Amino acid sequence: MNRLRSLSLVWLSLAGSARAGAQSAPWDSVARILGTAPTVVAGYQRFGFPRRDLTVRVADVVIAPGLALGGWIGIDGAPDRAMVAGDLVVTAAELPAVVKSLTEDRVAITAIHNHLAGESPNILYVHVHQMGPAVTIAAAIDRALQRTATPRGPSTAPPAPVTIDTAVVFRRLGVAGRAQGAVASVSPVLVRGPIRMGRVAMTAALVAASPINIQRISADRAVATGDFALTAERVQPVLRALVEHGITPTSIHSHLVGESPTISYLHFWGDGSLELLLTGLRAALDAAR
Repeated sequence: MNRLRSLSLVWLSLAGSARAGAQSAPWDSVARILGTAPTVVAGYQRFGFPRRDLTVRVADVVIAPGLALGGWIGIDGAPDRAMVAGDLVVTAAELPAVVKSLTEDRVAITAIHNHLAGESPNILYVHVHQMGPAVTIAAAIDRALQRTATPRGPSTAPPAPVTIDTAVVFRRLGVAGRAQGAVASVSPVLVRGPIRMGRVAMTAALVAASPINIQRISADRAVATGDFALTAERVQPVLRALVEHGITPTSIHSHLVGESPTISYLHFWGDGSLELLLTGLRAALDAAR
């Protein structure tokens, strides 16, 4: 009896491992296709494509990839019925080939626009949204990325030490986040209630997070950028809060087509002391809520 029980336990363990392997295999295939490993963010698979190859400046500031050059694709749902959203960071010269590739592969392009203002060289953000088999969509994204010089996979350089005071940033903003090198980031979801595309409910963190990124420049200077994802009635209160604290709105636009409720994305740029930036951003967060 004990031997039979032991054999049963071994069989169950092997069966469980086989099921886990079968479930992870499609995501492993997606990672191989995209050339980078995902991180799990708020329940969805996020694949990052930071433009480490570019040197982008706003005035005298060299933009860290994690501040405003982090192209990404998020995949939610089952591998055979996935929902994909995100944006690719491209130069003006790369844009035509990227758009052509995505269009030929029937990947919906939902926005093409700027997030920054006055950067050199000019950077554009191509937003996409698609539903279907994750492997098929990943192959299409891969073909589009091949039209750019976007590096894949982890950087070969050693990880940079964190030089921004994350305890102060997260405490003042009232949101926990992450940090890499000189950049600290938070991504609260400020849109209340469900978000739908037709009859399909979407994961709010996938399509309506509000990334706020802050880069330390020196002991008495930082810059901040990102966007607030907002429903209509919150746009003007947040805009006023930013302007009143010396932070410049750089764009107000859509990232999606056909979502309900309609979401506006308010991008911004701030340059000053960390204290002043955090005060302004916290005021905008409070206005958003």
